[in-house]
Amino acid sequence: MTRILEALARVVDPRTLPIAVTVLLFCALFGFGSVMYTGFFSWQVLLDLLVDNAFLLIVAIGMTFVIVSGGIDLSVGSVVALTTIVEAVLSEHMHLSVWVIIPLVLLMGTVFGAVQGALIHFFKLQAFIVTLAGMFFARGLCFLITTQSITITDPTFQRISAFRLNIGIGSVSANVLIALATLAAAIYVAHFTRFGRNVYAVGGNPRSALLMGLPVAHTRIGVYALSGFCSALGGAVFTFYVLSGYGLQGQGMELDAIAATVIGGTLLTGGVGYVVGSLFGVGILGTIQTLITFDGTLSSWWTRIVIGALLCAFCLLQRLIERHAKSVGRPGGTGAVASSGRAHPQHESAAPASDTQVLGRAPG
Repeated sequence: MTRILEALARVVDPRTLPIAVTVLLFCALFGFGSVMYTGFFSWQVLLDLLVDNAFLLIVAIGMTFVIVSGGIDLSVGSVVALTTIVEAVLSEHMHLSVWVIIPLVLLMGTVFGAVQGALIHFFKLQAFIVTLAGMFFARGLCFLITTQSITITDPTFQRISAFRLNIGIGSVSANVLIALATLAAAIYVAHFTRFGRNVYAVGGNPRSALLMGLPVAHTRIGVYALSGFCSALGGAVFTFYVLSGYGLQGQGMELDAIAATVIGGTLLTGGVGYVVGSLFGVGILGTIQTLITFDGTLSSWWTRIVIGALLCAFCLLQRLIERHAKSVGRPGGTGAVASSGRAHPQHESAAPASDTQVLGRAPG
């Protein structure tokens, strides 16, 4: 009985309540589809949520780190489109190997993100404005390279695209394996490395993190570099998915990534969030699309309407949790905030407290 009460206490804890609601909502949506539509409740339908949204999951992972650090990245969709264009040109026009192209585009995305992070930190610019400029820059660069859609006919690209791994009575593509490997690496980085703890600390209260002697500049630049890397990797996975490059691809993907991250329980003000929550956030978006597809009578625009309503609901839920945690003076939080031997209690107490700081915690 004691264990049951402890489990319930953890579920309603402000640190885990957002992701618990996300998981319950995903189960409810999938259960609703299973009851309403014949053939919905199947292993392959569940796997297809990953197959069709593997690229979005990778982009959302990078977005999770950015939002946890207290920033935002609006350039991810344009970087995805730029990646598909660069891959298509290098493959079809320059006939380079896929094993040369992939590292090049990943390096391109990482440098692009790092430059944005450096502008944000060193010049004290708003992340919204810098990444908005990055979005326009990358999208314009796509059409500067070519205004046409380029179909990829390289045999290696096609073999990777056609690859299937049987899992029970279903199968997944190579994109799913890449996405799950990225998810596992991101969970390790976020929760078991110094960089991950620094990200939570900077997102919780950057002034306190600086007074504690944490590398705020390196962390911010690293976060945007990681987001650029994930965007380029998501673009590579998207290229395997569609086998073409076009400048209009990835339109609105940055909004989908932000929605998946917030629905996954990451606090928009920073400092709180689980990487695995983005997996369920993407799963919820995919399930809504699948439900509309199975219905067959609803417009696809209902997907946007439902996602918008869910996003507002989760933002309201997050705000209520913040206020509740602040009212009871709860020191707990979702992410671990790194501590430092150079921390000075008098400086920390002098730093202005915020709702996010109330939710931050230092590891024992």
